[in-house]
Formats: sequence, structure tokens, C-alpha cells
Amino acid sequence: MITPEMPDCLIVTGMPGAGKSTVTRRVAERLPHSARLDGDFISRLIVSGRVGALCEPAHEAARQVELCNRNLCTLANNCSDAGFTPVIDWVIPDRKQLDFFLSLLPARQVLFVVLAPGIEACQYRNHLRDPQERFDFDGYEDLDAAMKRELGDVGWWLDTSTLTPEESADRIFGEARRRALVN
Repeated sequence: MITPEMPDCLIVTGMPGAGKSTVTRRVAERLPHSARLDGDFISRLIVSGRVGALCEPAHEAARQVELCNRNLCTLANNCSDAGFTPVIDWVIPDRKQLDFFLSLLPARQVLFVVLAPGIEACQYRNHLRDPQERFDFDGYEDLDAAMKRELGDVGWWLDTSTLTPEESADRIFGEARRRALVN
């Protein structure tokens, strides 16, 4: 069980539509002191000159993803130091980015959960979103293959295809410390 005595850092990742936002909110609500850190929100703090993660120019997109990752980790460290368990919601597509997070969270036990309901479920869930919240994305197959190749043996891959958000949050709350520790 995730406990308040030692504020770990919980990172929940997955493809667009996997349920990260809903599940992280529900997990954070179960903790007595928590902060939900939404990578999409943090990346959108850049108003003028913003380049999305998969947009051009690629070097600027990569620079802004790194800035977002640094900001997420700084917030996570600050929240943890203040006694709040940070719950990060963000797409971490490969081992390089996960290692970057771990390097910026050296004093934390990091729990890493990949929500993995499958491509079809992610596409369906993404389609059900409010149009303003949809992530127009046609690279599910490539992202799924890359995540499995690079992160398949890391953390806890939770198949949420048949779970409600509440059931997913319950499982993470109850089992993450045992199944998702990466450092």
C-alpha cells in the first residue's frame, strides 16, 4: 500500500487514452496528503512559442519535453519534501526519459505504473473525450511497440482494459509499493 509515512513518487504513464488523468486523480484522492502533477498541464504553461512533443521543429519539441520533465521532477521533490505524495501523470515513452526522471528524483522511491489497456481501448477512450481534451494521435502502434521494447521489464504494467477507473486506482493504491518500485 502507498503510505503517507514516506512520500514516494508515483509515476503513472501510458498511451493517450489509457486513463492516466482519471486514475491518477482517483489515486491521489485516496492519499491523505498528495499532489497530482499533470504533465500536459505543465507543458501548456508555455504559451508563446510552445511546440508539442511530436511537433516540429523536433529539436525544440525535445527541449520543451525536457523542460516539462524537469519541472515535473522539481514539483515532485518540493511536494514530497513538504509531506505530499506526488502522483505524476505523463507519457514517458522510453527508458531514456524514465532514467532522466530517476536522476532528478534521487532521494525518492519511485513507483512506476504503466496503464496498458491495449491500443483499441486507448483509441476508443480517447475518442470518447470532450473534443477539447482529445489527443489527436495516429502513432499508437509505434508508441506501444516502443514502450514495450524499452520499458517492458520496468515497473508494473497494469492491464486496465476490464477495470473501471476506481478499480484501477484501488489496485494501484493497494499494490504499487510491492509491484512498481523501480529504484
